[in-house]
Amino acid sequence: MSLDGVTLLGLLAGTLTTVAFFPQLLKTWRSKTAADVSLGMLVTFCIGVFLWLVYGILLGAMPIILANVVTLVLAGLILALKLRYGD
Repeated sequence: MSLDGVTLLGLLAGTLTTVAFFPQLLKTWRSKTAADVSLGMLVTFCIGVFLWLVYGILLGAMPIILANVVTLVLAGLILALKLRYGD
């Protein structure tokens, strides 16, 4: 994988949009509530991220693959907490 400007841009964008889920995950984990998080949004988002992951795999685009694997894990954890706490 060459780290040209376009690849670096993709990695930076993927990192920032993925890291954005950490505060929500930590808040949900600590408070033991996910009442303020929409179940419909989480399910729709997880499906969308999964499709982006498949797209990235089909293209062989490492920034898309990496960002969406991590985002899917984080969003999936938030979804699991939402379902666990039943809010």
